[in-house]
Amino acid sequence: MSAITDNRLADHRPLGRGDAKTLVLSALGGALEFYDFVIFAYFAKVLGHLFFPPGTSDFLAQLQAFGIFAVGYLARPLGGVVMAHFGDRVGRKRMFTLSVFLMAVPTLLIGLLPTYASIGLMAPVLLTLLRVVQGIAIGGEIPGAWVFVAEHVPPRRVGLACASLTSGLTAGILIGSLVAAGLSSHLSEAQMLDHGWRIAFLVGGVFGFFAVYLRRWLSETPVFARMRERREITAELPAWVVVRDHLPGVLLSMVVTWVLTAAIVVVILMTPTLMQTTFHVEQSRAFAGGSIAALALCFGCFGGGLLVDAVGRAKAMLVGSIGLAASTYALYLDLRGGGGHLFVLYALAGFFSGVAGVVPAVLVTTFPPAIRFSGISLSYNVAYAICGAATPVVVGLLAKGQGSLGPAHYVGLVSLVGVASGCYMLVSRRPVHDR
Repeated sequence: MSAITDNRLADHRPLGRGDAKTLVLSALGGALEFYDFVIFAYFAKVLGHLFFPPGTSDFLAQLQAFGIFAVGYLARPLGGVVMAHFGDRVGRKRMFTLSVFLMAVPTLLIGLLPTYASIGLMAPVLLTLLRVVQGIAIGGEIPGAWVFVAEHVPPRRVGLACASLTSGLTAGILIGSLVAAGLSSHLSEAQMLDHGWRIAFLVGGVFGFFAVYLRRWLSETPVFARMRERREITAELPAWVVVRDHLPGVLLSMVVTWVLTAAIVVVILMTPTLMQTTFHVEQSRAFAGGSIAALALCFGCFGGGLLVDAVGRAKAMLVGSIGLAASTYALYLDLRGGGGHLFVLYALAGFFSGVAGVVPAVLVTTFPPAIRFSGISLSYNVAYAICGAATPVVVGLLAKGQGSLGPAHYVGLVSLVGVASGCYMLVSRRPVHDR
């Protein structure tokens, strides 16, 4: 009885200095790792010309590079399911450290890869293989990171914890955008093709190893330690328990993950490149706009988490989805008209892409602790593999064949799905697993 009382008191405590340390170190490490994963998108145009046969058109080269970028999403379920299995059986922290190491190595190697001019078809093959390893790493990193921070804080602060981690991940996008903008403004196009792109990946490899070091200072989550002490760790295969007993939760998690992919992949990662190829915005201005949007996204994710703690995950999902659709249409309509308000409207779209800060709170509270890592990893990574892999290709084709508003139409459609998921959570009586 005493132990139960102590646990309840711990769950209702305020955030302390130890919680703040955990959140800051987790977010910083996540930022450095996510930079490694997304820097590929900012150099898709350059990589498309360097790793495919000479004479390939700009559109085809970009589409091929985005295809390799998408391969990373297809590999995510493999890494996610395997790491989640051990995360639910042997501990969250070990997988939290392993994932960042697996990201650092291929990022560093991409920066050292010979191009098509040197080794021919082996160049895109090696690039694809390294991208697969990156996908395996990020597949375990993001679900594990959300579980890790959520299980360290009181239940009433889960939204803030997940949002702070997501803000850290999106800060990695901002770092990538700033690096791309800095290199493009200081190097000529010829220098970028020669060695500028390599700098971005080599820096990312160093970032990754620093993130490994940071995670040495983190401790196992109290929730997992409690499960181990009480022998509550599932003896069955966690992924099988998820599919057998929690299928509605899996479907809900996949739907809200689709909204996250639209916000991050289309609005934040692809739009700077689409500005250049579809709207003929100069490279430096496109990257500057992307940096502003990525900064606004960090604040938007944090705001999304605070909104979850204040009004609940369902209402927060509704607000975020509606704002995402409206702001994305405003941005693309302005771009079609010449981009006179590019920076302001891209910042607004970036802020409402902060619906990405609402999604992890939905995922974490959908599954009970014993299979939480596996539940999130399976649903999130499968959804991201399908939607994240298809989105770059679909949006690229929409931008080419269905008019300049094609990407905005896609985001608007997915936002409607987000609104539907928010309504479902409001009217359903599904349990909320805050511990």
